[in-house]
Amino acid sequence: MDIGLLILRLLIAAVLFAHGMQKAAGWFHGPGLDGATALFGKLGQTPPRAKVKLAVVCEISAAALLASGLATAVGAAVAAATMLVAGASLVLLTGSFWNTSGGGEYPLVLAALAVGLGFTGPGAYSVDAVTGLDAWTGAHPAVTGLLVAVIALIGASGPILATRKTLAARAVETA
Repeated sequence: MDIGLLILRLLIAAVLFAHGMQKAAGWFHGPGLDGATALFGKLGQTPPRAKVKLAVVCEISAAALLASGLATAVGAAVAAATMLVAGASLVLLTGSFWNTSGGGEYPLVLAALAVGLGFTGPGAYSVDAVTGLDAWTGAHPAVTGLLVAVIALIGASGPILATRKTLAARAVETA
């Protein structure tokens, strides 16, 4: 089980790091800061450049925490919240869940995987386990998992509602 958790943490961390660097620096065939700002504007994220910078910080910090297994519950909550905003924004823009239609399927799956780590903990191959800072030793794993999910939902709800409002206002203007 510990190897599986390590692989899952490293995979999610790699994807989050790549997403952040696509936005920040155009790495991995990404749009860079200007392209990401245009995309975030289209998605209804306002102000778009500030939201891009926030997404970059969240994605890269969550990636570092998950990869190392340090404060894993925090990393999982940040990753889940960030991916919930991304997924919901895509769904709101396109009206579709499915990735093939431009929907938010992929980031929503990443959010669910991050929440899953909240319930399982980081495993033995983590800084949390080695240092004894593992949040799961002091609380029942279900409590920690629920906290990760609730914190992610609370963190994502403001940006999602703002995006919904922006896209709805834009729809009225073009009608």
